[in-house]
Amino acid sequence: MSIEFSKKLTAHETPIPGVVLYDLPVHGDNRGWFKENWQREKMVALGLPDFRPVQNNISFNEKAGTTRGIHAEPWDKFISVATGKIFGAWVDLREGPSFGAVFTIELDPSQAIFIPRGVGNGFQTLEDNTAYTYLVNDHWSADAQGQYTFLNLADETAAIHWPVPLGEAELSDKDKAHPRLADVVPMPAKKILVVGADGQLGKALRKLYDGDATVEFAGRATFNLDSEASFTDRNWKNYSTIINAAAYTAVDAAETPEGRAAAWAVNVTAVSRLARAAVDHDLTLVHVSSDYVFDGSVESHDENEQFSPLGVYGQTKAAGDAVVSVVPRHYIVRTSWVIGEGNNFVRTMASLAARGIEPSVVNDQIGRLSFTDDIAAGIRHLLESGAAYGTYNLTNDGEPQSWADIAADVYEVSGRPRTAVTGVSTEDYFKGKAPAPRPLNSALELGKIKASGFAPREAGEALRAYLAVTQAVHA
Repeated sequence: MSIEFSKKLTAHETPIPGVVLYDLPVHGDNRGWFKENWQREKMVALGLPDFRPVQNNISFNEKAGTTRGIHAEPWDKFISVATGKIFGAWVDLREGPSFGAVFTIELDPSQAIFIPRGVGNGFQTLEDNTAYTYLVNDHWSADAQGQYTFLNLADETAAIHWPVPLGEAELSDKDKAHPRLADVVPMPAKKILVVGADGQLGKALRKLYDGDATVEFAGRATFNLDSEASFTDRNWKNYSTIINAAAYTAVDAAETPEGRAAAWAVNVTAVSRLARAAVDHDLTLVHVSSDYVFDGSVESHDENEQFSPLGVYGQTKAAGDAVVSVVPRHYIVRTSWVIGEGNNFVRTMASLAARGIEPSVVNDQIGRLSFTDDIAAGIRHLLESGAAYGTYNLTNDGEPQSWADIAADVYEVSGRPRTAVTGVSTEDYFKGKAPAPRPLNSALELGKIKASGFAPREAGEALRAYLAVTQAVHA
C-alpha cells in the first residue's frame, strides 16, 4: 500500500450536506508511519462539528472485497482507515431535500471522513487485512439498533459502482435483505423542544412553528420543570435544542417569602436542570432573559454589562443567565417589557381607553416593548442562521419610551386623545405601597442582533399591528 505522506490537514465538502472529507498529515520513515487521526482543536478550527466522541470502534477485514452497510445510525461518526484501503459509499437517508444524495471515494490512512447522524454508511475493502476505525458520539446499545435506517447495497437509484461486484463480494445476509431507496423510511431530524409552551412566548412559538413536526411543545402538564422525571424519562438523543419559554415573572410577588421560593425554583433550579440536560446531551439551550438583571443606572444596556439586579426577580434571572452561560451551545435572549397573548400592559390600556378611563401612568421608566412574535422570530433566526452562541438583546426597535408614552400611543391608535394619559413618577405611582424595585432605564442595545442579520420591527409598527388584531378579536 502506498500512502501519501505529509499532506496538509484540509477539509473538503461533499455532495451530501454535513459530510466532510479530510486529508490527514501522515508522517513516515523507514520504521513506518504516524498520524494524528483525531485532533479536536485543529479539526474544529477547520469546521468539523465538536461532536464529542465517546466510543472508538475498529472493524478488521481479512479479505479484499468484504462489503458492509449501508447503515444510517442515530449518531455522528468520524471514520478513517488504520491499515489497508477501502471504497467508501455514503447515502443521505435523512428527511429533507438531500435525501438519496450519494458520495463515494477510496480512502487510505491519509484520509478521514465525518458522517452526520442519518447518513447511510457502507464500505468495501480493497486490500487484505484492512482495519477500518471510527469514533462515535453515543454509546452503542441494542436498543439503538431500532433507530437505524438501512439501504440495500445494490439499490438501483443510488447506483453505487462497487469495485468488487456484489455477486463476488463477501457480505452478510442481513445486508442483502435491506430495502431499496423507494421503500426506505427517512430518518427524522432531531427535534426542538419548547418548554413553558403555554405562556405568552410559548404561544407565539406555537404560531411561528405551526405545522413543523420537528418542533415539540411541552406545557406544564407534559413537562413539569419541578419534576426530576421530566428530565430523566425523556430520550434526549432525539433532540437538538431546548427553548426555555418558562419563567416566573411576578415581579412584586417575588418579594414575598412564597414568591421568592417560587421565583428561584422556576428561574434558577429548573434552569439548572435544563442546562445539565443540554451539557450532558450536547444540546443547544435557548433561554430568555430580562432587563431586570440590570439596575437601570445607565441609559442603554449592551450584552457585556455586568449584572446589577435590584430585586428578587432580577436576581433570579441573573442567576439563571449565569447558569446558562456555561452551556457550550447556548443563546441567552434578553428582552424587556414583553407583550403577547394574554393579560399585559397594552391590553390593559386598550381596555381603559375603550371605557373612557383617563389613567395615571409611570413616566420615568424608559425602555422598549418586546412583542412575543418578534422574540419568537428572533429565536428562530438565531437557530437557523448559525449565529455565534452567546447573549443577544432582542426587543422591538425605535426610540425608547416611557410607559406613559406607550399608553398615549395605545390611546391614540384606539381613537382617544393622548392627553387622556397623565404621566406620574414611579415614586408617586407606588406611594403607600411596597412594590419591587424597578430599573428606570431598560433600553437594550440592539446592534448585536442586527449584525447577526435580524431586524426587529419598529415598536410603533408592532404596536399598531397588535392592537388591530386584538381589537378585531374583541369587536
